[in-house]
Amino acid sequence: MDLRTATLPPVDDGPPELSKRSVLVAVLRRGGPKVLEASVAPAVLFYVCLVFGSLGLAYAVAIGWLYGCVARCVVRRRPVPQILVLSAIGISVRTAVAIGSGSTFMYFAQPILGTVVTAGVFLASLAGGRPLIGRLADDFWPITPEMHTNPNITSLFRGLTILWAGVNLATASVTFVLLLWLPLSTFVVAKQVSGWAITLSAIALTIAWAHRTACAEGIVARPA
Repeated sequence: MDLRTATLPPVDDGPPELSKRSVLVAVLRRGGPKVLEASVAPAVLFYVCLVFGSLGLAYAVAIGWLYGCVARCVVRRRPVPQILVLSAIGISVRTAVAIGSGSTFMYFAQPILGTVVTAGVFLASLAGGRPLIGRLADDFWPITPEMHTNPNITSLFRGLTILWAGVNLATASVTFVLLLWLPLSTFVVAKQVSGWAITLSAIALTIAWAHRTACAEGIVARPA
């Protein structure tokens, strides 16, 4: 037998090498379209309809977009992303209260209270032993059952749940100040800019933290 041409069994080289940039790209590919669909698109549609149409049109188009996305998932028998479900529920409550009260201020004030409540939900999930980030993580990265039972991964989920509770509280505080001091059209833009600035900073910290933990657990390897 010629050893030089013999077929050797595949060699397990260990976990894949992934840099933080690679993780960011993977997260954006998996979760980016869901965020655009559930958050960015309805916000842009709302603003355009508000400026060039009316507040009522903005309500209808934003809520119609989200429920259309949910219906598309159901018709195609695909899982409905958790972030889309949360957005659809949130905008439904906001629109119902705003129309019922006849107050534009209430429409924009509700998300502030809703964001505070969301922060409370994040923190309450810790007491139940199921950190909320652990349930949302699969929208952005494939999470295996082994990862869910790994103590260090569970600790990561707990830490990130606390982080995102803080993000929600910070967003609520900034939004409240902007709502009190800015005219409506300016507020809509400033709210989105400030909200994304806080969120993107938290995303960067989340990826760095998750990457470090994944490397330590042998899930991925740092590039040589």
